[in-house]
Amino acid sequence: MPAEETAAACFVLRGAQMLDGSGAPARRADVLVADGRIEKVGEIAADPDIPEVNLEGLALAPGFIDIHTHYDAQVLWDPDLTPSCWHGVTSVVMGNCGFGVAPTRAEHREMIAYTLENVEGMSADALVAGIPWDFETFPEYLDSLDRRPKRLNVGAMIGHTPLRLYVLGDDAIERPATDSEIEQMREIVAEALAAGALGFATSKSPTHSGAGGRPVPSRLAETDEVFRIADALGDVDESIMQITPGPGLGFEQMSELSVKQNKPVTWTALLAGLGKPGTATSIANKIAEMDGEIWPQIACRPLVMQVALEDPFPIAPLAAIQKVLAVPREERSDIYADPEWRAEAAPQVDMMWGRRYPKMAISESEAHPDLIGRTVGELAEERGVAPFELMCTLSLDDNLKTRFTVVLLNDDEEEIASLLGLDNTVLGLSDAGAHASQLCDACFSTYLLGHWVRERKTLSLEQAVWRLAGQPAEIFRLEGRGFIREGYIADLVAFDPETVGAKDAERVYDFPAGADRLIVQSTGVEHMWIGGTQIRRDGVDIEGVAPGVLLRR
Repeated sequence: MPAEETAAACFVLRGAQMLDGSGAPARRADVLVADGRIEKVGEIAADPDIPEVNLEGLALAPGFIDIHTHYDAQVLWDPDLTPSCWHGVTSVVMGNCGFGVAPTRAEHREMIAYTLENVEGMSADALVAGIPWDFETFPEYLDSLDRRPKRLNVGAMIGHTPLRLYVLGDDAIERPATDSEIEQMREIVAEALAAGALGFATSKSPTHSGAGGRPVPSRLAETDEVFRIADALGDVDESIMQITPGPGLGFEQMSELSVKQNKPVTWTALLAGLGKPGTATSIANKIAEMDGEIWPQIACRPLVMQVALEDPFPIAPLAAIQKVLAVPREERSDIYADPEWRAEAAPQVDMMWGRRYPKMAISESEAHPDLIGRTVGELAEERGVAPFELMCTLSLDDNLKTRFTVVLLNDDEEEIASLLGLDNTVLGLSDAGAHASQLCDACFSTYLLGHWVRERKTLSLEQAVWRLAGQPAEIFRLEGRGFIREGYIADLVAFDPETVGAKDAERVYDFPAGADRLIVQSTGVEHMWIGGTQIRRDGVDIEGVAPGVLLRR
């Protein structure tokens, strides 16, 4: 199809094996798209006035939906939302874990930047340079998203951390909220929902430390505060709550919230390796028996980070590491060089990472390129030093830029396969837009199709596409999306089942202020359409198209 016809008002997709998103068996079917919607599915007679796209040998599916991203800031400078747009993803949900950039008063912009830097691994320099701040309130943020060109569809939840900072100011990281402050937060959430927010998100996770190494504001909220704010959801249809659990906000509270508000609750994340083999599956089965609608988010890739001591997110809860996070990055070398601090920190780090040292490899080092690929365990033994001592020494030689590949969780393939087989779990935790210099799991969709469908045969193509499209559309109430059905919006992806997959990660320096990130390219994703407009053809992105819309509730 010629470039000028990428946004043709009417065209036919012919010859593909169609996967409709429901899990029903694939079938050969033509699809007629007219004015951005699917007009007919089945046998469609040729018409010389209607352009056709030959999809012979390809699978045609609804566009994939990523429910767990942190693109809240990146979308403001990267309208293509790379790399998600390379992996068949047509819609993303932001605001997860209660983080975001709105509502934010002018005096708190720097605190939001440093909070996102510590808790989500975003570059504060990139945030300061890249966010235009043409908004303060959440409705204004949605309006800003709405008027910006976007390659993909975006929806956003309002997050508890910026909300709390907006209402309590600096006290947000110091104390519980008063009754009047809780009521004000509830009213702001109601206002956000009325403006189109998809829901409300919060976190009580002990791993979530923000500006200055202090707990993120949502962690200071008492359980009653969360419940009273969530009352705003009960007044509106089709909203959702997302939780990263922690003290006072566990499975029982999720069940109670879901029942009370008659809304789905999804939580992050149920990962293999949380305990003994089978633990995660047992948790999922237990949740399935609870009242309400509770959706554990699972990941289909091992949780692997390229960690630098400059940004030690995975060990943020440790008391010694809190001292590191409390100072700016440029001052952290002084702490790592202090023998007394190392003596304090080493046993704490060993408790968390001790069993990982034998597989923790050096992945990037300018000062010691000859050590790339070697493990911390073997090098420490060779040199007769403790593993954490070795990490500090190598990192100081590299201005704290040395990166260590750490397998954190979710590397038990048998248990991942078990979780993928449960109907009450949902794919999430791509974390696209977050931890950009440490990992890139925005490729989860093509990895699922390549690894779990073609290579391991754990899922059928039909089951995988339901996981990627139909199921998340239903849980997040994204009306008109997630399925190939007559009348539905023409968000579509055509891929080659024999070659679809994810390539290796590569580091680029294309963020504002020259900040770096990891990206992953795809294979086998041949064509994509959003609202009937083609954004990818023959495996290559089409330049200058931005048909994405704001997904307002």
